[in-house]
Amino acid sequence: MKSGVVLAGLSPHPPIMVPEVGRGEEQNAPGTLRALDTLGQRFASADYDTLVIITPHGLVLRDAVSVRGDATLEGDLGSFGARRVSFTAKSDLGLVKEIAVASKEDGLSTVLLDRRRLDGYMAERRLDHGVLVPLYYLAKHGFSKPVAIVNIGFLSLLDLYRYGAAIARASKRLGRRIAVLASGDLSHRLKPDAPAGYNPKGKVFDETLMGYLRDFSPKDILGMPEDLAQDAGECGLRPVAMMLGTLDDLRVRSEVLSYEGPWGVGYGIALLSPEGPAESRLAEILKDRERRIEEARTNESFPVHLARTAVECYVRTGETLAVPGEVPEEFRTPAGVFVSIHKEGMLRGCIGTTGPTCPTAAEEIVQNAISAATGDPRFHKVTVVELPLLEYSVDVLSPPEEVPSEEYLDPKAYGVIVERGGRRGLLLPNLPGISSVREQVDIARRKAGIGLREGVRLYRFTVKRYH
Repeated sequence: MKSGVVLAGLSPHPPIMVPEVGRGEEQNAPGTLRALDTLGQRFASADYDTLVIITPHGLVLRDAVSVRGDATLEGDLGSFGARRVSFTAKSDLGLVKEIAVASKEDGLSTVLLDRRRLDGYMAERRLDHGVLVPLYYLAKHGFSKPVAIVNIGFLSLLDLYRYGAAIARASKRLGRRIAVLASGDLSHRLKPDAPAGYNPKGKVFDETLMGYLRDFSPKDILGMPEDLAQDAGECGLRPVAMMLGTLDDLRVRSEVLSYEGPWGVGYGIALLSPEGPAESRLAEILKDRERRIEEARTNESFPVHLARTAVECYVRTGETLAVPGEVPEEFRTPAGVFVSIHKEGMLRGCIGTTGPTCPTAAEEIVQNAISAATGDPRFHKVTVVELPLLEYSVDVLSPPEEVPSEEYLDPKAYGVIVERGGRRGLLLPNLPGISSVREQVDIARRKAGIGLREGVRLYRFTVKRYH
Protein backbone atom coordinates (compact mmCIF):
# COMPACT_ATOMS: atom_id res chain seq x y z
CA MET A 1 0.00 0.00 0.00
CA LYS A 2 1.54 3.30 -1.09
CA SER A 3 -0.44 5.53 1.29
CA GLY A 4 -3.30 5.41 3.77
CA VAL A 5 -3.73 3.24 6.85
CA VAL A 6 -1.26 0.38 7.25
CA LEU A 7 -2.04 -0.58 10.87
CA ALA A 8 -4.72 0.21 13.45
CA GLY A 9 -5.50 -0.83 16.98
CA LEU A 10 -7.24 -0.33 20.30
CA SER A 11 -5.24 0.35 23.45
CA PRO A 12 -6.40 1.05 27.00
CA HIS A 13 -4.74 3.87 28.92
CA PRO A 14 -4.69 3.14 32.68
CA PRO A 15 -1.63 4.88 34.18
CA ILE A 16 -1.36 2.01 36.68
CA MET A 17 -0.15 -0.17 33.79
CA VAL A 18 3.01 1.96 33.58
CA PRO A 19 5.45 0.32 36.04
CA GLU A 20 6.70 3.67 37.35
CA VAL A 21 3.11 4.44 38.37
CA GLY A 22 1.84 0.97 39.25
CA ARG A 23 4.92 0.02 41.30
CA GLY A 24 4.05 -3.65 40.98
CA GLU A 25 0.26 -3.32 40.88
CA GLU A 26 0.38 -3.67 37.09
CA GLN A 27 1.29 -7.32 37.61
CA ASN A 28 -2.34 -7.93 38.64
CA ALA A 29 -3.28 -7.58 34.95
CA PRO A 30 -0.75 -9.91 33.30
CA GLY A 31 -2.72 -10.40 30.10
CA THR A 32 -3.03 -6.66 29.59
CA LEU A 33 0.65 -6.18 30.35
CA ARG A 34 1.71 -8.76 27.75
CA ALA A 35 -0.73 -7.46 25.14
CA LEU A 36 0.38 -3.83 25.62
CA ASP A 37 3.94 -4.97 25.05
CA THR A 38 2.91 -6.81 21.85
CA LEU A 39 0.93 -3.84 20.60
CA GLY A 40 3.83 -1.48 21.35
CA GLN A 41 6.24 -3.68 19.47
CA ARG A 42 3.98 -3.96 16.42
CA PHE A 43 3.31 -0.23 16.24
CA ALA A 44 6.97 0.64 16.81
CA SER A 45 8.25 -1.70 14.09
CA ALA A 46 5.61 -1.15 11.36
CA ASP A 47 6.52 0.80 8.22
CA TYR A 48 4.60 4.10 8.19
CA ASP A 49 5.18 7.85 8.33
CA THR A 50 2.88 9.18 11.04
CA LEU A 51 1.04 7.81 14.05
CA VAL A 52 -2.51 9.10 14.60
CA ILE A 53 -3.69 8.73 18.19
CA ILE A 54 -7.39 9.21 19.00
CA THR A 55 -7.93 10.10 22.66
CA PRO A 56 -11.05 10.72 24.76
CA HIS A 57 -9.19 12.75 27.39
CA GLY A 58 -8.12 15.85 25.50
CA LEU A 59 -10.37 18.83 24.75
CA VAL A 60 -13.74 17.29 23.85
CA LEU A 61 -16.21 19.58 22.04
CA ARG A 62 -19.92 19.02 21.56
CA ASP A 63 -20.20 19.62 17.81
CA ALA A 64 -16.64 19.43 16.50
CA VAL A 65 -13.45 17.38 16.68
CA SER A 66 -10.38 19.12 18.05
CA VAL A 67 -6.91 18.27 16.73
CA ARG A 68 -3.62 19.35 18.25
CA GLY A 69 -2.04 21.97 16.00
CA ASP A 70 1.20 22.83 17.83
CA ALA A 71 4.52 21.82 16.28
CA THR A 72 5.92 20.04 19.33
CA LEU A 73 3.89 17.88 21.69
CA GLU A 74 5.00 17.18 25.25
CA GLY A 75 3.63 15.50 28.35
CA ASP A 76 4.46 13.44 31.41
CA LEU A 77 2.77 11.34 34.06
CA GLY A 78 3.65 13.70 36.90
CA SER A 79 0.04 13.90 38.06
CA PHE A 80 0.23 10.13 38.63
CA GLY A 81 3.48 10.33 40.60
CA ALA A 82 5.85 9.59 37.71
CA ARG A 83 7.11 12.88 36.29
CA ARG A 84 10.13 11.18 34.80
CA VAL A 85 7.85 9.26 32.44
CA SER A 86 7.67 11.90 29.75
CA PHE A 87 7.33 12.09 25.99
CA THR A 88 8.19 14.70 23.37
CA ALA A 89 7.13 14.30 19.76
CA LYS A 90 6.99 16.25 16.54
CA SER A 91 3.49 16.93 15.24
CA ASP A 92 2.72 16.18 11.59
CA LEU A 93 1.17 19.59 10.94
CA GLY A 94 0.76 18.90 7.23
CA LEU A 95 -1.47 15.94 7.96
CA VAL A 96 -3.33 17.77 10.72
CA LYS A 97 -4.23 20.64 8.37
CA GLU A 98 -5.28 18.29 5.59
CA ILE A 99 -7.54 16.41 8.03
CA ALA A 100 -9.30 19.70 8.76
CA VAL A 101 -9.82 20.28 5.02
CA ALA A 102 -11.07 16.74 4.36
CA SER A 103 -13.48 16.74 7.31
CA LYS A 104 -14.97 20.08 6.23
CA GLU A 105 -15.79 18.55 2.84
CA ASP A 106 -18.03 16.09 4.70
CA GLY A 107 -19.73 18.78 6.75
CA LEU A 108 -17.75 17.96 9.89
CA SER A 109 -16.05 20.66 11.92
CA THR A 110 -12.42 20.60 13.08
CA VAL A 111 -10.86 22.94 15.63
CA LEU A 112 -7.07 23.22 15.30
CA LEU A 113 -5.62 23.61 18.79
CA ASP A 114 -2.53 25.77 18.72
CA ARG A 115 -1.32 27.31 21.98
CA ARG A 116 -3.52 30.38 21.63
CA ARG A 117 -6.66 28.29 21.15
CA LEU A 118 -5.74 25.94 23.99
CA ASP A 119 -5.40 28.93 26.29
CA GLY A 120 -8.70 30.32 24.99
CA TYR A 121 -10.45 27.09 25.94
CA MET A 122 -8.49 27.00 29.23
CA ALA A 123 -7.35 23.54 28.16
CA GLU A 124 -4.25 21.66 29.24
CA ARG A 125 -1.31 22.16 26.90
CA ARG A 126 0.46 18.94 27.86
CA LEU A 127 -0.51 15.55 26.47
CA ASP A 128 -3.14 13.62 28.40
CA HIS A 129 -2.76 10.09 29.75
CA GLY A 130 -4.93 8.76 26.93
CA VAL A 131 -1.94 9.56 24.70
CA LEU A 132 0.93 9.03 27.11
CA VAL A 133 0.15 5.51 28.34
CA PRO A 134 0.02 3.94 24.84
CA LEU A 135 3.09 5.95 23.82
CA TYR A 136 4.97 4.53 26.79
CA TYR A 137 4.65 1.04 25.34
CA LEU A 138 5.56 2.19 21.83
CA ALA A 139 8.57 4.15 23.06
CA LYS A 140 9.72 1.08 24.95
CA HIS A 141 10.35 -0.52 21.55
CA GLY A 142 12.01 2.49 19.94
CA PHE A 143 9.09 4.47 18.51
CA SER A 144 10.13 7.98 17.36
CA LYS A 145 7.82 8.96 14.47
CA PRO A 146 5.77 12.16 14.05
CA VAL A 147 2.30 12.04 15.55
CA ALA A 148 -1.13 13.60 15.03
CA ILE A 149 -3.35 13.85 18.12
CA VAL A 150 -7.10 13.78 17.51
CA ASN A 151 -9.58 14.36 20.37
CA ILE A 152 -13.00 12.79 20.09
CA GLY A 153 -16.08 15.04 19.94
CA PHE A 154 -19.56 14.40 21.31
CA LEU A 155 -20.78 13.60 17.82
CA SER A 156 -22.81 10.58 16.81
CA LEU A 157 -20.91 7.34 16.28
CA LEU A 158 -21.70 7.58 12.58
CA ASP A 159 -20.22 11.08 12.32
CA LEU A 160 -17.10 9.96 14.18
CA TYR A 161 -16.81 7.07 11.71
CA ARG A 162 -17.14 9.58 8.85
CA TYR A 163 -14.44 11.69 10.49
CA GLY A 164 -12.17 8.66 10.54
CA ALA A 165 -12.78 8.18 6.82
CA ALA A 166 -11.74 11.83 6.32
CA ILE A 167 -8.49 11.13 8.21
CA ALA A 168 -7.69 8.28 5.84
CA ARG A 169 -8.57 10.39 2.80
CA ALA A 170 -6.28 13.19 4.02
CA SER A 171 -3.38 10.76 4.43
CA LYS A 172 -3.84 9.45 0.89
CA ARG A 173 -3.85 12.94 -0.59
CA LEU A 174 -0.51 13.66 1.06
CA GLY A 175 0.94 10.26 0.20
CA ARG A 176 1.27 9.47 3.93
CA ARG A 177 1.34 5.98 5.33
CA ILE A 178 -0.28 6.17 8.74
CA ALA A 179 -0.99 3.97 11.73
CA VAL A 180 -4.10 4.73 13.79
CA LEU A 181 -4.39 3.95 17.49
CA ALA A 182 -7.69 4.34 19.34
CA SER A 183 -7.01 4.96 23.02
CA GLY A 184 -9.92 3.99 25.26
CA ASP A 185 -10.90 2.02 28.32
CA LEU A 186 -14.14 0.04 28.31
CA SER A 187 -16.72 -0.12 31.12
CA HIS A 188 -15.77 1.59 34.38
CA ARG A 189 -18.58 -0.26 36.21
CA LEU A 190 -17.63 -3.92 36.25
CA LYS A 191 -17.45 -4.35 40.04
CA PRO A 192 -19.09 -2.83 43.13
CA ASP A 193 -15.81 -1.11 44.04
CA ALA A 194 -15.19 0.14 40.48
CA PRO A 195 -14.44 3.87 40.03
CA ALA A 196 -17.94 4.63 38.72
CA GLY A 197 -19.83 2.07 40.79
CA TYR A 198 -21.39 -1.16 39.55
CA ASN A 199 -23.78 -1.69 36.67
CA PRO A 200 -24.46 -5.15 35.17
CA LYS A 201 -24.64 -3.56 31.72
CA GLY A 202 -20.88 -2.91 31.96
CA LYS A 203 -20.02 -6.56 31.30
CA VAL A 204 -22.61 -6.73 28.50
CA PHE A 205 -21.10 -3.68 26.81
CA ASP A 206 -17.54 -4.98 27.03
CA GLU A 207 -18.37 -8.46 25.76
CA THR A 208 -20.43 -7.03 22.92
CA LEU A 209 -17.83 -4.54 21.76
CA MET A 210 -14.92 -6.96 21.94
CA GLY A 211 -16.96 -9.58 20.07
CA TYR A 212 -17.72 -7.15 17.28
CA LEU A 213 -14.05 -6.15 17.12
CA ARG A 214 -13.00 -9.79 16.94
CA ASP A 215 -15.40 -10.33 14.04
CA PHE A 216 -14.53 -6.93 12.56
CA SER A 217 -18.11 -5.73 12.29
CA PRO A 218 -18.10 -1.89 12.09
CA LYS A 219 -21.81 -1.80 11.26
CA ASP A 220 -22.70 -3.57 14.50
CA ILE A 221 -20.39 -1.37 16.56
CA LEU A 222 -21.97 1.78 15.12
CA GLY A 223 -25.36 0.34 15.97
CA MET A 224 -24.62 -0.25 19.66
CA PRO A 225 -27.32 1.44 21.77
CA GLU A 226 -26.35 4.77 23.29
CA ASP A 227 -28.02 3.88 26.60
CA LEU A 228 -25.90 0.72 26.86
CA ALA A 229 -22.73 2.79 26.53
CA GLN A 230 -24.04 5.27 29.11
CA ASP A 231 -24.87 2.52 31.58
CA ALA A 232 -21.42 0.99 31.05
CA GLY A 233 -19.63 4.25 31.84
CA GLU A 234 -16.98 3.75 29.14
CA CYS A 235 -14.57 5.99 27.25
CA GLY A 236 -13.59 3.71 24.35
CA LEU A 237 -16.56 3.51 22.00
CA ARG A 238 -16.05 6.88 20.31
CA PRO A 239 -12.31 6.42 19.71
CA VAL A 240 -13.08 2.97 18.27
CA ALA A 241 -15.78 4.38 15.96
CA MET A 242 -13.36 6.97 14.56
CA MET A 243 -10.57 4.43 14.19
CA LEU A 244 -12.91 2.08 12.29
CA GLY A 245 -13.76 4.90 9.92
CA THR A 246 -10.10 5.12 8.86
CA LEU A 247 -10.47 1.48 7.69
CA ASP A 248 -13.74 2.07 5.82
CA ASP A 249 -12.54 0.96 2.37
CA LEU A 250 -10.10 -1.78 3.45
CA ARG A 251 -10.22 -5.52 4.03
CA VAL A 252 -9.08 -6.05 7.60
CA ARG A 253 -7.73 -8.91 9.67
CA SER A 254 -8.70 -8.39 13.30
CA GLU A 255 -6.85 -9.86 16.26
CA VAL A 256 -8.01 -9.38 19.86
CA LEU A 257 -4.91 -9.64 22.01
CA SER A 258 -6.50 -9.49 25.45
CA TYR A 259 -9.37 -8.37 27.64
CA GLU A 260 -9.27 -7.98 31.42
CA GLY A 261 -11.03 -5.97 34.12
CA PRO A 262 -9.01 -6.48 37.31
CA TRP A 263 -9.91 -3.16 38.98
CA GLY A 264 -13.49 -2.89 37.75
CA VAL A 265 -12.50 -1.18 34.48
CA GLY A 266 -12.41 -3.12 31.21
CA TYR A 267 -9.16 -3.10 29.23
CA GLY A 268 -9.41 -4.38 25.66
CA ILE A 269 -6.49 -4.59 23.25
CA ALA A 270 -6.81 -5.33 19.55
CA LEU A 271 -4.71 -5.12 16.39
CA LEU A 272 -6.36 -4.45 13.02
CA SER A 273 -4.25 -5.17 9.95
CA PRO A 274 -5.39 -3.94 6.49
CA GLU A 275 -5.01 -6.60 3.80
CA GLY A 276 -6.09 -4.70 0.69
CA PRO A 277 -8.82 -2.47 -0.73
CA ALA A 278 -12.54 -3.14 -0.30
CA GLU A 279 -15.83 -1.44 -1.12
CA SER A 280 -16.61 1.44 1.21
CA ARG A 281 -18.94 0.36 4.00
CA LEU A 282 -20.16 3.88 4.66
CA ALA A 283 -22.64 4.11 1.78
CA GLU A 284 -24.43 0.93 2.85
CA ILE A 285 -24.43 2.00 6.50
CA LEU A 286 -26.04 5.30 5.54
CA LYS A 287 -28.63 3.55 3.38
CA ASP A 288 -29.53 1.21 6.25
CA ARG A 289 -29.99 4.15 8.60
CA GLU A 290 -32.14 6.05 6.14
CA ARG A 291 -34.28 2.96 5.43
CA ARG A 292 -34.88 2.38 9.14
CA ILE A 293 -35.85 5.99 9.76
CA GLU A 294 -38.07 6.08 6.66
CA GLU A 295 -39.92 2.99 7.89
CA ALA A 296 -40.44 4.61 11.30
CA ARG A 297 -41.79 7.75 9.65
CA THR A 298 -44.61 5.83 8.02
CA ASN A 299 -46.10 5.39 11.52
CA GLU A 300 -45.15 8.71 13.10
CA SER A 301 -47.71 10.59 15.16
CA PHE A 302 -49.32 13.87 14.07
CA PRO A 303 -47.15 16.12 16.30
CA VAL A 304 -43.93 14.40 15.23
CA HIS A 305 -44.91 14.63 11.56
CA LEU A 306 -45.68 18.31 12.07
CA ALA A 307 -42.33 18.95 13.82
CA ARG A 308 -40.36 17.10 11.15
CA THR A 309 -42.04 18.78 8.19
CA ALA A 310 -41.62 22.18 9.88
CA VAL A 311 -37.88 21.60 10.24
CA GLU A 312 -37.47 20.28 6.70
CA CYS A 313 -39.42 23.20 5.25
CA TYR A 314 -37.42 25.80 7.16
CA VAL A 315 -33.98 24.24 6.57
CA ARG A 316 -34.62 23.84 2.86
CA THR A 317 -36.47 27.11 2.14
CA GLY A 318 -36.11 29.41 5.13
CA GLU A 319 -39.90 29.61 5.37
CA THR A 320 -42.10 28.77 8.35
CA LEU A 321 -44.54 25.94 7.70
CA ALA A 322 -48.21 26.85 7.84
CA VAL A 323 -50.17 24.62 10.22
CA PRO A 324 -52.40 22.32 8.14
CA GLY A 325 -56.15 22.84 8.12
CA GLU A 326 -57.00 19.53 9.76
CA VAL A 327 -55.53 19.31 13.25
CA PRO A 328 -56.56 16.74 15.90
CA GLU A 329 -58.62 18.25 18.69
CA GLU A 330 -55.94 17.95 21.41
CA PHE A 331 -53.58 20.22 19.45
CA ARG A 332 -56.08 23.02 18.83
CA THR A 333 -55.78 24.40 22.37
CA PRO A 334 -52.69 26.12 23.83
CA ALA A 335 -50.01 24.12 25.68
CA GLY A 336 -46.34 24.16 26.53
CA VAL A 337 -44.34 21.97 24.16
CA PHE A 338 -40.81 20.60 23.91
CA VAL A 339 -39.40 19.33 20.61
CA SER A 340 -36.31 17.09 20.73
CA ILE A 341 -34.24 16.13 17.70
CA HIS A 342 -31.84 13.19 17.76
CA LYS A 343 -29.25 11.97 15.30
CA GLU A 344 -27.88 8.46 15.68
CA GLY A 345 -29.08 8.33 19.28
CA MET A 346 -27.40 11.64 20.17
CA LEU A 347 -29.29 14.80 21.03
CA ARG A 348 -29.11 17.22 18.10
CA GLY A 349 -31.33 19.97 19.48
CA CYS A 350 -34.05 20.54 22.07
CA ILE A 351 -36.12 23.67 22.63
CA GLY A 352 -39.37 24.06 24.49
CA THR A 353 -41.76 26.26 26.38
CA THR A 354 -43.06 25.49 29.88
CA GLY A 355 -46.30 27.28 29.05
CA PRO A 356 -48.05 28.27 25.83
CA THR A 357 -46.78 31.18 23.75
CA CYS A 358 -48.95 30.45 20.68
CA PRO A 359 -52.75 30.19 20.27
CA THR A 360 -52.56 26.41 19.70
CA ALA A 361 -50.27 23.51 20.57
CA ALA A 362 -49.87 22.83 16.84
CA GLU A 363 -48.39 26.29 16.28
CA GLU A 364 -46.23 25.83 19.37
CA ILE A 365 -44.84 22.63 17.84
CA VAL A 366 -43.94 24.38 14.58
CA GLN A 367 -42.13 27.25 16.33
CA ASN A 368 -40.25 25.05 18.79
CA ALA A 369 -39.26 22.50 16.14
CA ILE A 370 -37.64 25.25 14.06
CA SER A 371 -35.92 26.63 17.18
CA ALA A 372 -34.62 23.18 18.15
CA ALA A 373 -33.11 22.76 14.67
CA THR A 374 -31.65 26.24 14.29
CA GLY A 375 -31.54 28.00 17.67
CA ASP A 376 -30.25 25.58 20.30
CA PRO A 377 -27.02 27.31 21.42
CA ARG A 378 -25.37 23.97 22.19
CA PHE A 379 -25.35 22.90 18.53
CA HIS A 380 -24.74 24.32 15.08
CA LYS A 381 -27.77 24.63 12.82
CA VAL A 382 -29.20 21.51 11.21
CA THR A 383 -28.10 21.15 7.59
CA VAL A 384 -29.95 19.76 4.57
CA VAL A 385 -27.56 16.80 4.45
CA GLU A 386 -28.60 15.73 7.96
CA LEU A 387 -32.36 15.79 7.40
CA PRO A 388 -32.75 12.11 6.34
CA LEU A 389 -30.97 10.94 9.53
CA LEU A 390 -32.92 12.96 12.11
CA GLU A 391 -35.47 11.54 14.53
CA TYR A 392 -37.98 13.61 16.48
CA SER A 393 -40.01 13.45 19.65
CA VAL A 394 -42.59 15.92 20.94
CA ASP A 395 -43.53 16.42 24.60
CA VAL A 396 -46.76 18.22 25.40
CA LEU A 397 -46.66 19.52 28.97
CA SER A 398 -49.36 19.74 31.57
CA PRO A 399 -49.57 23.04 33.49
CA PRO A 400 -46.84 23.01 36.21
CA GLU A 401 -48.01 22.61 39.82
CA GLU A 402 -45.94 23.79 42.78
CA VAL A 403 -44.99 21.11 45.32
CA PRO A 404 -43.78 21.61 48.91
CA SER A 405 -40.76 19.28 48.77
CA GLU A 406 -38.80 16.73 46.75
CA GLU A 407 -40.92 13.97 48.29
CA TYR A 408 -43.58 14.81 45.72
CA LEU A 409 -41.24 14.26 42.78
CA ASP A 410 -40.53 11.15 40.70
CA PRO A 411 -38.02 11.47 37.81
CA LYS A 412 -39.77 8.76 35.82
CA ALA A 413 -43.28 10.20 36.15
CA TYR A 414 -42.75 13.94 36.51
CA GLY A 415 -40.62 16.66 34.99
CA VAL A 416 -39.28 19.26 37.40
CA ILE A 417 -38.87 23.04 37.41
CA VAL A 418 -36.66 24.73 39.99
CA GLU A 419 -37.03 28.47 40.47
CA ARG A 420 -35.24 31.14 42.44
CA GLY A 421 -35.90 34.76 41.64
CA GLY A 422 -35.60 35.17 37.89
CA ARG A 423 -33.63 31.95 37.44
CA ARG A 424 -35.49 28.88 36.25
CA GLY A 425 -34.30 25.41 35.30
CA LEU A 426 -36.37 22.61 33.78
CA LEU A 427 -35.80 18.91 33.19
CA LEU A 428 -38.17 16.59 31.38
CA PRO A 429 -39.21 13.28 32.96
CA ASN A 430 -37.99 9.80 32.14
CA LEU A 431 -34.61 10.80 30.71
CA PRO A 432 -31.90 8.15 30.17
CA GLY A 433 -29.34 7.96 32.97
CA ILE A 434 -31.43 9.87 35.54
CA SER A 435 -32.80 7.51 38.17
CA SER A 436 -33.16 9.64 41.32
CA VAL A 437 -34.92 12.82 42.39
CA ARG A 438 -31.62 14.22 43.64
CA GLU A 439 -29.99 13.83 40.21
CA GLN A 440 -32.99 15.39 38.50
CA VAL A 441 -33.15 18.43 40.79
CA ASP A 442 -29.38 18.97 40.79
CA ILE A 443 -29.25 19.00 36.98
CA ALA A 444 -32.18 21.43 36.83
CA ARG A 445 -30.37 23.66 39.36
CA ARG A 446 -27.19 23.65 37.26
CA LYS A 447 -29.15 24.56 34.13
CA ALA A 448 -30.55 27.58 35.96
CA GLY A 449 -27.26 28.56 37.59
CA ILE A 450 -28.73 27.96 41.06
CA GLY A 451 -26.34 26.74 43.75
CA LEU A 452 -26.97 23.43 45.51
CA ARG A 453 -27.44 25.17 48.86
CA GLU A 454 -29.77 27.91 47.63
CA GLY A 455 -33.45 27.59 48.42
CA VAL A 456 -35.78 27.05 45.46
CA ARG A 457 -39.43 26.73 44.62
CA LEU A 458 -40.24 23.34 43.10
CA TYR A 459 -42.80 22.56 40.40
CA ARG A 460 -43.70 19.29 38.80
CA PHE A 461 -45.46 18.53 35.55
CA THR A 462 -46.39 15.56 33.41
CA VAL A 463 -45.81 15.16 29.71
CA LYS A 464 -47.42 13.23 26.92
CA ARG A 465 -44.58 12.08 24.72
CA TYR A 466 -45.09 11.46 21.01
CA HIS A 467 -42.78 9.58 18.64
